[in-house]
Formats: sequence, structure tokens, C-alpha cells
Amino acid sequence: MAFVLIHGASFGANCWNELIPHLRAEALAVDLPGRGTRAGADLGTVTLTDCADAVREDVEAKNLRDVVLVGHSFAGVTIPRVLDLIPDRIRHVILVSAVVPADRSRVLDQIDPGVRDLVEQSIVDGVYHQTRQGAAGMLCNDMDKATAASTLDRLTDDSAALLNETVDLSGYRRRIPQTYVHLTRDQCYVEELQQRSIALLRPDVIDLDTGHMAMISAPEKLATVLNTIHG
Repeated sequence: MAFVLIHGASFGANCWNELIPHLRAEALAVDLPGRGTRAGADLGTVTLTDCADAVREDVEAKNLRDVVLVGHSFAGVTIPRVLDLIPDRIRHVILVSAVVPADRSRVLDQIDPGVRDLVEQSIVDGVYHQTRQGAAGMLCNDMDKATAASTLDRLTDDSAALLNETVDLSGYRRRIPQTYVHLTRDQCYVEELQQRSIALLRPDVIDLDTGHMAMISAPEKLATVLNTIHG
């Protein structure tokens, strides 16, 4: 059994660094195209299919089976494509404040209008670039200064095209158990939007009293949830 960890927008696999030591099973943190081990990819051309293929490649390279697939934030639209690619390798899906818009819509259609305005202002030449100041307000409300600085140091550019691409949620219809970790102090993917995602999927729900980056601000709390589901 293994955890496979998929990061959200504007981060790479290193956002899971604080969490991994607390997990009771092997953990693979995937870098999606355009960052970390896949930094050579052209962000202007990255698609959701590319993101799902990156996860599949890493899982198959390690021949992982009995996988608990963990997706944070924007990974909510990558995961269903992964489920269609390697369904026989996945035993459970855990969505951590994951963005799940209506099928065949765009991620931009599903985020808070205030946040959407900030996002659209941060797009230049097809690249989404979060400023430290803007990200601090959305991501670091439950962190001390040192933890916030460490989080913001890991910000990376992302593909603006992913925000506008039509999502395909068909993979979520597979009979693979799903748990949604509802972050009660999230100022990025806010309460109303988390509830919309939950209503669409009807997963099991676990509440966690943290902000958006729970894997950094409260890694032991999140690990307890993941380890319990892992059994």
C-alpha cells in the first residue's frame, strides 16, 4: 500500500515535505509538469491530460498498487483523469479541500469571485504567477511567520490554460471510495465552494480545523486522517 500525493496550483511535490514523515506507509509525491522534477515542461502548453499522465508515469515507474490517491486543491480536476488511466491501482481517493467544479465547466467557474479576480490579474502570457502578498492572505492565515515564509518560498508559476480547460469528472463515477477533507478555516477554497464540491461527489467527509495548506500548517493532524483511512 502507498500514498500518492498530488499537489495543487502554484506548488510542486515539495509542499508535502512536512507531511510525509508522519505517514505510516510509503509515500510518493508527484511533480506535475512545469515544476520540480518536471520543470522543463512549457507551462503554456500543459493540459490536464499531461498532469494525469505525469501521475500515471510515476506510479507505474514504482509499480505501486493498492494506492491511496491524495489530491489537494486544484488536484481535484486531475484525479478523475488518473482514475480513468490506472483504476486497478487505486483503492481510495482522499480530496483535501479539492476543487471539483461541475462536469464540463472550468475551474475558474468554481472559485470565489474575489479569488477569481486575483487569479485573473495574476495571468501574464499564459502563465499564472501568484505574488507572495496575495498568496499569504489566501494560504497562510493559520500559520506563524516562519511557517508562512517557508510556504511562500515554495510558490511556483503555473499554467493558466489549466484554469480555463473544460474538466472531465467521469473518473469519479468509478466505484472507488472517496473521502473529502473539509478544511474549516480555508480562505482560498472557501466554505461555500467546498460544500459545492462535496455535494457533487457525495463522499465521506472529515472536518479539519486548518487553513488551505494543511499539509504544511498541520501535518500531524492531516497525517492522522490519512493514516486512519489507510488503516
